Amino acid sequence: MSGGSSEGAVRNRKAKKDGLEPHKPTAAQEVLAAAKSTLKPLHEAIPPSTTIRSGYRAAFFVITALSFFTRGWGIHDPGQVVFDEVHFGKFASYYLRREYYFDVHPPLGKLLLAAAGWFVGYDGHFLFDNIADDYKENNVPYIALRMLPASCGALIPPIVFLTLKEMGLSLAGATFGAMLLVLDNALITQSRLILLDSMLTLFAIISIYAWVKFQQQRRTPFTRKWYTWLSVTGIALACTAGVKMVGLLTIATVGVAVLFDLWDLLDYRRKLTMREFTRHFAARALCLIFLPLGIYLSFFYVHFAILTKSGPGDAFMSPAFQDGLKGSDLATNTSSIPFYANITLKHRDTSAYLHSHINTYPLRYEDQRVSTQGQQVTGYPHRDINNHWVIEPANPELYPALEEYVPTEEEEKRDVRYVRNHDLVRLQHARTSSYLITHDVASPLTPTHMEMTTIILNGTARYNETLWRVETLDGEPGDKLRSKRSHMRFVNVVHKVAVHCHKGILPDWGFGQQEINGNKNLPEGFNVWYADEILHERIVNGTEIEVDETSAERELAPRKGLSFLQKFAELQGLMVAHNAGLTKPHPYSSTPITWPFVLRGISFWERKEGLRQIYLLGNPIIWWTSITGTVMYAAMWLIDRLLLRRGLDDFGPHVRNWWDKAPGFLFICWALHWIPYFTQGRMLFLHHYQSSFIFSVMLTTCVIEFVCLRVSEPMSVAADRHQRRISLPGIAAVRQGGIVYWSIIALLLATAAWSFAYFAPLTYGTGFTTIEKLRSRKWLNSWDLQHA
Repeated sequence: MSGGSSEGAVRNRKAKKDGLEPHKPTAAQEVLAAAKSTLKPLHEAIPPSTTIRSGYRAAFFVITALSFFTRGWGIHDPGQVVFDEVHFGKFASYYLRREYYFDVHPPLGKLLLAAAGWFVGYDGHFLFDNIADDYKENNVPYIALRMLPASCGALIPPIVFLTLKEMGLSLAGATFGAMLLVLDNALITQSRLILLDSMLTLFAIISIYAWVKFQQQRRTPFTRKWYTWLSVTGIALACTAGVKMVGLLTIATVGVAVLFDLWDLLDYRRKLTMREFTRHFAARALCLIFLPLGIYLSFFYVHFAILTKSGPGDAFMSPAFQDGLKGSDLATNTSSIPFYANITLKHRDTSAYLHSHINTYPLRYEDQRVSTQGQQVTGYPHRDINNHWVIEPANPELYPALEEYVPTEEEEKRDVRYVRNHDLVRLQHARTSSYLITHDVASPLTPTHMEMTTIILNGTARYNETLWRVETLDGEPGDKLRSKRSHMRFVNVVHKVAVHCHKGILPDWGFGQQEINGNKNLPEGFNVWYADEILHERIVNGTEIEVDETSAERELAPRKGLSFLQKFAELQGLMVAHNAGLTKPHPYSSTPITWPFVLRGISFWERKEGLRQIYLLGNPIIWWTSITGTVMYAAMWLIDRLLLRRGLDDFGPHVRNWWDKAPGFLFICWALHWIPYFTQGRMLFLHHYQSSFIFSVMLTTCVIEFVCLRVSEPMSVAADRHQRRISLPGIAAVRQGGIVYWSIIALLLATAAWSFAYFAPLTYGTGFTTIEKLRSRKWLNSWDLQHA
């Protein structure tokens, strides 16, 4: 019974008792009483009705359909290799050819691309060598390959819709947040090509969704549903890290949530025994650590099982690893290295040759540091006469500390001396007859490293500085060095630095070649070289002559094969090192601080005819709105805490509980997927913000709904009882919003839709009829559009 009708009945009973005529309400009072009886209080929680449930289902269907449409429309165009398809399409082809390759990313995403190609009968004959290579001319099923990442990208908005719904948002709010992602140009562009980012983001979003569902089961621990959602969270985390290593950010996010969860369980007011708490801890460790780790390892197991043939990635791996590959050069094109041989040294990680030429370092660098003006020593990626060095033994008369050399019976018989592990050698540049040397002068690009140069010795004054100790990565002292097989570092006897190849490119005075310097950190991976070509009278076509088969077979005896875990550890270490080494400047790189404001995009593809181009650019209306909402949340949270400190509780405990656990969790997701990039030294791009952007949109949706449909305290008993039943107390369970809220949502979506359509020609590469129309899309000068 409503409050108005109850008060009227009391008055009428009192009037009858006093012998008076019952009070007749006025027309206005009748209207007010009727309104009170039909309208529920704004603070009273009402479970979603059947109509609302149907509305959620209909919205989910519409969002999914629109998402697939925006990602799949015109996916056949352009029928050319676009941007990083040159890499990930190539890797998929290597899987189908079973040829070993190396990449800085884990294998799951590329395995899925290869599976899509295999499913449609693709055999990997095309290697995606150049951007703009034609797919149709080369009979490549590129539409099927593109549909996989497009489908992954299309599933992101529906999963976000479900996540917002489970977090307690209204139908309008959940639909609004998902539709913003449907209409984002950057997410569409990134999803329509043979790239990994849509897979990465999908698995990350599924991880968060599964964690939210798990939290809803916290009142019924150790049940089937509880374990199911906890396991799904772990599986999704493994898949996230299995696509790209930045998936570790998602793992860190869930890890923080787990810590808060365990801390809450440890509270004495929860009345859990230590045995019960230990059981909770063990379950989370099993499902969120050991299960994901096992799945992550399985991706690499499949990776190694498929890639059994020698391929372009051989050179990155150790000789022991390469021995396990069919057709490896290590078994067919290798020889011992004799002293006084003319050799070329190739860098293991960058494939650059140790190179020198007559040109010298400038007297002063741009930062005003002074050099020795010595002969340049650089890294050069192509075969060249200036790559050749003569390897000589140290002279015991000039270096008395040298151990006496005693030739082996084999060397006496062949009248030759071989280079062995831990020998002291000199490297004479064959073209200029100067010797490789380093000294205590800062290198051009890396002031903490020593300059590398060559000198022509006049006397013996600096003889010791030309001595280098050869140290192989495996093997014993005295083992013979072999071309291609022996991975080695050269350590200067005097300065104790290794010959290091830096990925940095020298300025014009260095002809754009790589810097070579002396590195004090001897174990670093970028200090490793191998002898690629050997020129000597005893070696013909890479094979030593006058060597009996028995002796050759003994020297080339297969090493003990590496175990799976050894292979995994080696590859994982190389992935981390190379990922950190991606510092080469790129014309479309950007800094993390610019990403939320979409200050720079990335040009993926362009064709002057028709002014066509694909330019990765976020929908500016959505991006600017999302970062505004994210900042608003932080400000509102801080103000609430300050007011609470002063005894002013404006939110109330129930609203604050939701405010901290739903939007607060999304804020942590946004921050942990963005802030760590500020610590990275590698080249970064706008698409690295993709996951953070999605969490920012979800957070902004929560803020908008909170502002428009704020729940006030005190709450009714029914509302309190309902909110205790759900994990994340949600305002959607309280209100679905009226005409004003729906109108605000519709207006914002209409604005976002207009912006999406306005920038769609850059998303789909459909082009412009005039240069003026293209230039009108350049809202910021930092948007480096082609032809604009």
